[in-house]
Amino acid sequence: MADRNDTDPGVSAAVAAVDDVIDSARAELEALVRIPSISADPQHFADVRASADATVELLRAHGLENVRTAGVEGSQPFVLGEWMRAGPNAPTVLLYAHHDVQPPGIVENWASDPFEPEERAGRLYGRGAADDKAGAVAHAHAVSAWLTATGALPCNVRVLIEGEEEIGSPTLQAFLNAHLEELRSDVLVLADAGNWQVGVPGLTYSLRGLAAADIELRALDGPQHSGMTGGAVPDPVMALSRLLSTLVDEHGDLAFEGAFEGLSEPGTKERAPIKGFDDAPQRFARAAGVRPGVQLVGDPELALHERLWLRPCLTVIGFDGHPIKGSSNQIVARATARVSLRLGPGQDPDQILEQLRTHVEKHVPWALELTFTPLEGAPAWRTDPTGPAFDAARRALHAGFGVEPVLMGVGGSIPFVGPFADAFGGIPSLLMGPDDPGANIHGEDESLHLGDWRSLIRSEVFLLDELARLDSLR
Repeated sequence: MADRNDTDPGVSAAVAAVDDVIDSARAELEALVRIPSISADPQHFADVRASADATVELLRAHGLENVRTAGVEGSQPFVLGEWMRAGPNAPTVLLYAHHDVQPPGIVENWASDPFEPEERAGRLYGRGAADDKAGAVAHAHAVSAWLTATGALPCNVRVLIEGEEEIGSPTLQAFLNAHLEELRSDVLVLADAGNWQVGVPGLTYSLRGLAAADIELRALDGPQHSGMTGGAVPDPVMALSRLLSTLVDEHGDLAFEGAFEGLSEPGTKERAPIKGFDDAPQRFARAAGVRPGVQLVGDPELALHERLWLRPCLTVIGFDGHPIKGSSNQIVARATARVSLRLGPGQDPDQILEQLRTHVEKHVPWALELTFTPLEGAPAWRTDPTGPAFDAARRALHAGFGVEPVLMGVGGSIPFVGPFADAFGGIPSLLMGPDDPGANIHGEDESLHLGDWRSLIRSEVFLLDELARLDSLR
């Protein structure tokens, strides 16, 4: 990869502008983190609205124009903004992030209040600090760095900060249909992905898909005394546990019929072992916080990266029976599990959920009453990470971090990417972001590496210039 020319005084001034205001950028991020914008919880819908309003003010303060909230029926608030003064011959770049966050989980397991940001050892801890309020603030500062330094951006920019990414973007297609012309762009730059490791940037080219369902088993009209009825009346929690165990094999790999339906088999190149990753699974395990002696799961014949990026898997993300606190000697009336499926390339979420439903219906223990409720889903996404736009992104990340970026897959899901790219004829989608293997996004003690965040903002400043210089983006 050829080195970019860093002698352009406008680029140098814009990068310097980032360095001058990084402390105020952090203060803005901390203010957003304090808003518990949990899109999955109706009790926090007002907080999601407050987060959107705060994001509007953030973008306006950094020079974006026509900034406002938008939505469609049933949606959480999206935030739109733009700066379209570079002229009709300049490319238009869509900058994406999201302002909603995951629930904090077990708050007592956090080392500090999840919604009161705290710095420890160069990392900023708090829910949403990395996923993905850091991305929204990064976009705002990349724009304002150019406006502060030169009074203009090198290309046209549109900004979309979503408010329902963490619940699978259920109204995204309707939103795109309603706002297509306001979002029309030549390239997508998404700041909701991550880096290969601290200090080494990543450029993501594949994401797994997503599907989910609630599985409820009911045995009783109401709870019963376990001494008086136990031994004859079935326990729904035990029944549900037995049912869930049929979904995976002894390796933790999916075992229900049709689980791999539609899966695109990776080619030889995609299966090639990744030095320093596939040959060091315990390093990955330590980064993920796996306890000593605990085994990794999945087909042991497959490389670690294939299991993480390209294969479906299942997780029980919620389980309702009766909390230990307040429990008594009773058989509960019903038990419910929420299962989340990550899907590989080529798999259809609705089809896989039907396969799951069929399996569950056949394996209900003791003829308990079953309620199966499918939830939102999104297919996997991947792209060929070649061409002028990807070359520009690699040069920009190299300039911002000082080292070559790594082309990588990610096992998570970002439902926005595929529909948006498709809506504009398959435009290049450049996925980078503030996460790293130790960020613990979606978990307790989520954190942002502040040094890498600064490098990300610098990289985006370089990227806007790189994209503006291209004769063609494809």
